[in-house]
Amino acid sequence: MKEAIKNLKNQLKFEPIIENKEELILTKNFVVCGMGGSHLAADLLKTWNPSLNLTVHHDYGLPSLAELNNYLIIISSYSGDTEEAIDGFNESIAKNLPLACVSTGGKLLELAIEHKKPYIKIPDTGIEPRSAVGFSITSLLALMREEKALLEIKETADIIDVNKAEKEGKLLAEKLKNYIPLIYSSTKNKAIANNWKIRFNETGKIPSFYNTLPELNHNEMVGFDGGKKTKKLLEHFYFIFLQDDTDNQRISLRIETLKEMLSKRGFLTETSYLSGNSIWEKIFTSLLIADWTSYYTAEQYGLEAQETKIVSEFKSIIKEVR
Repeated sequence: MKEAIKNLKNQLKFEPIIENKEELILTKNFVVCGMGGSHLAADLLKTWNPSLNLTVHHDYGLPSLAELNNYLIIISSYSGDTEEAIDGFNESIAKNLPLACVSTGGKLLELAIEHKKPYIKIPDTGIEPRSAVGFSITSLLALMREEKALLEIKETADIIDVNKAEKEGKLLAEKLKNYIPLIYSSTKNKAIANNWKIRFNETGKIPSFYNTLPELNHNEMVGFDGGKKTKKLLEHFYFIFLQDDTDNQRISLRIETLKEMLSKRGFLTETSYLSGNSIWEKIFTSLLIADWTSYYTAEQYGLEAQETKIVSEFKSIIKEVR
């Protein structure tokens, strides 16, 4: 896991090769079907470009969208054997929809080759899907023909500071010992907050949750106002705010006000600033900090950071039941 985190810079320089490229449909409308770590990159594309006509589907089949034939359906499965992704592929074939795939191999690439569909084979380096976000995001951008963004990402790879992020992440992990992190951000940075939460879950092996402002100001924060009567329920929460200097000023005010209110009620809060001169630098620097924080969280509990045994156990039980 430690090497996987350090390798993000190299992933961002990955040059995807589109096989069966002559079959790739040109469009500005996209659906990405993927589960777990295989859709995290697609989520981040909405942070990069909120106007991108992209629907991220993490379920069986396909989303209920009008005129799906005007969309490029991208099936993303790191292993190539994710059943929900395979189901989406089969439905796309049945409906004769524009289709492309991203995977390290498995059944998905076998199907792509069989049906002569465009696909990108990403390197199988033995890492977990959540750690392959660099491979995934460059592959998606290649299929979307976003050449400028690919160039910007390569330039970002030379800028981000892995060692600085490690120091920040290790320090934050020490503060979080014996606490459950709640990750809060603006709505536009929702995907980054979700990435933090998932890294705490999968890498750190601890509960973690996320939400966005201003929505949480209308509901979730009320759950932390029980005082002495609910103290036992609340004493293990630690609030991490992802703060961005390009957030709407009203959102920034809400964040500062909420932090102050939580502090007065005895809660611990932390701010992780989304720093950088570009949106890509902000995204990948923040993800590195999340990676290192969750890595050192697992280490201080004596847990294996890379493995996700409960996921494998669940899959094997489901398979047996069937």
